[in-house]
Amino acid sequence: MAKWHQFILALVFLTRLPLERLLPQRILPLSASSWAFPLAGVVVGAVASLPFLLPGPALLHAALSVALATWFTGALHEDALADFTDAAGGRDKQDRLRIMRDSAIGSFGVIALILTSLIRVTALGVLGPWHLIAAAACGRTATVLTLGAMPPARPDGLGHAAGAPGARNLGVASLIAILCLFWAGDGAFIALVAGLAATGFTIRQARKWLGGHTGDVLGTASILTETAMLVGFALAI
Repeated sequence: MAKWHQFILALVFLTRLPLERLLPQRILPLSASSWAFPLAGVVVGAVASLPFLLPGPALLHAALSVALATWFTGALHEDALADFTDAAGGRDKQDRLRIMRDSAIGSFGVIALILTSLIRVTALGVLGPWHLIAAAACGRTATVLTLGAMPPARPDGLGHAAGAPGARNLGVASLIAILCLFWAGDGAFIALVAGLAATGFTIRQARKWLGGHTGDVLGTASILTETAMLVGFALAI
């Protein structure tokens, strides 16, 4: 599969961009495109940074940025976070997996969405476009790290179908994320530590609750890592 097709597949999976017609007719493995996830994150971050070009207060730019990012990604990661957080109320693995597949959202999920949205908006109120782009790229890299750190929790579903990213794709994705962090400038180290902590926390909880990853776990890793890195940048500034 050509690298271009892998990049397009990453964009199709992680955004609302209607690029399916650019993909070949055969089914492409998602894991093969995992190296391009941070590049898709760069695109998401760049689009979400457009409100920063408008006049007006910084807090309004931040709120519009989060709203635009949520629309552009189809609330993919927000939905995952809500489902995974709701699983905290489950009695055992099977009960938690059942809760995560329920289309209804519970109180845990609502609280998680409210808090992460508030944190993201507040942090972006003092940050610039490069911080957002770096955090978005690293958030998608967290998905690759989580995918490679655990086996699937189910014998079906997105997590199982995605496959393992492999060491090479993991290395390329990490390198792209580090380069984005480098361009972000001040606060990169603190943001990196915060992001790794969020990714590690998600992996730990997924192992404890589910024994592996699902699509919701992958999305949760992405949004929590991105949020933690925005906080790290904001605290550094």
